[in-house]
Amino acid sequence: MLSDQPAPSDRPQAHTLPDCYRHPGRETGVSCTRCGRPVCPECRVEAAVGFQCRECVHGGNTAVREARTEFGGRLVGDRALVTKILIGINVVVWVLGWKVLDANQLDHLYMWGNGVADGQWYRMITSVFFHTAILHIAMNMWSLWVLGPPLEQLLGRWRFLALYLVSGLAGSALQLIAAPDTAALGASGAIFGLLGALLVIQRRRGFSLGPIVAIVVVNLVATFSIPGISWEAHVGGLVGGLLIGFGLAHAPASPPRRRALVQAGSVLVVFVLVLVATLVGVAAIS
Repeated sequence: MLSDQPAPSDRPQAHTLPDCYRHPGRETGVSCTRCGRPVCPECRVEAAVGFQCRECVHGGNTAVREARTEFGGRLVGDRALVTKILIGINVVVWVLGWKVLDANQLDHLYMWGNGVADGQWYRMITSVFFHTAILHIAMNMWSLWVLGPPLEQLLGRWRFLALYLVSGLAGSALQLIAAPDTAALGASGAIFGLLGALLVIQRRRGFSLGPIVAIVVVNLVATFSIPGISWEAHVGGLVGGLLIGFGLAHAPASPPRRRALVQAGSVLVVFVLVLVATLVGVAAIS
């Protein structure tokens, strides 16, 4: 008597799906469009066409070079943010000096070499953000607003901030050495540093230097002609900015990590020079 059951060879074969490459036992019918590995819903990332596994997505992202500014800074949305913050700090300190702080407290914000020699090192940076006359702060902040955003866009936030602060300290250091008995204040040293860096950077980019040189010359003439202006802070900041600007502008463009190291090293070298000059000045006073 014939059986009505099909022969083993005639039975329909059970259809099984491959396991996810990361989760054995988890069947999936979707494969990575790049490498073909089976991927479950947890392990797949939607792509322009189909899905990709996480490894391929990660590999693709690392292969894409991050967009950078012309001199290696990270591209960000607001490319004048640091400039705005610096202006804000200067204005806040000016308002505090006008409305809140008493005369004794204000005396500690000036750059005064004898005070630094007595251990008041903070004067070297507080003086960079301190103004008293409204015309003084207005002129400095206008200069910062004109010079800051273009440089910040070229350098990126951190390079620009380092340039500003170290240039300001360079101005304070020369003030300490050349005129320790004279009180000084204002952001002019840091702004002269921006001018110096801009001079070097624009030369590196192949731009005409005539307008920038004219601005530097006019400001130096005013510095040495108008009584009461601290030429030491201006010249110190300018020299610091020139040195830092040279390092930032002439660092090798590739690989990016090497450029960043050279640029950071340039800033560090100038900072060390400022520190050594400060120690020499303090030793001379003592």
